[in-house]
Amino acid sequence: MMNLPAVIQSTPDLMPYAQNANHIDVKVFESDANLREFIAGMFSYYPAWIKFLYRVRWGFVRLLGMKQEGIPNNMQMKPEDVSFVAGDKATFFTIHTAKENDYWLAGATESHLTAYLGIVARPTQNHQNQFHVITIVKYHRWTGPVYFNVIRPFHHIVVGQMGQAGARYHRT
Repeated sequence: MMNLPAVIQSTPDLMPYAQNANHIDVKVFESDANLREFIAGMFSYYPAWIKFLYRVRWGFVRLLGMKQEGIPNNMQMKPEDVSFVAGDKATFFTIHTAKENDYWLAGATESHLTAYLGIVARPTQNHQNQFHVITIVKYHRWTGPVYFNVIRPFHHIVVGQMGQAGARYHRT
């Protein structure tokens, strides 16, 4: 059993999703954005190199005998588009639990694994927010760790860049 990061332990609604996880990572970003703005900035970040990685993924999952529903469309999300309602969609994720100005967790389940993306906002002493971007992965069969270990280096780059885009969100 892996030790759960402090940010998950301090957010009880996230605990059930992290139990028995095969992989958890947390990246931290600081910004004057609020949680809705940060999420909108993250999901609106979709440069050509990420589209290219989705195309490569499409071929890779086919080699493992899995399916990909297609390459996600370019999406520009506004803060008012961010849902905090369990069951609503956010791109290819389904929201599982969320609390305004506190946390947001969504997941995607495929035959080989379930991946959750969580974002926890914590105010800082300098009147900003610290955003903990959490990835939780649970494998379902042998293709789960094969798939995830191949994409893991790219995952870290993509999540890092998306988090930076969320932190740069500018109110208009």
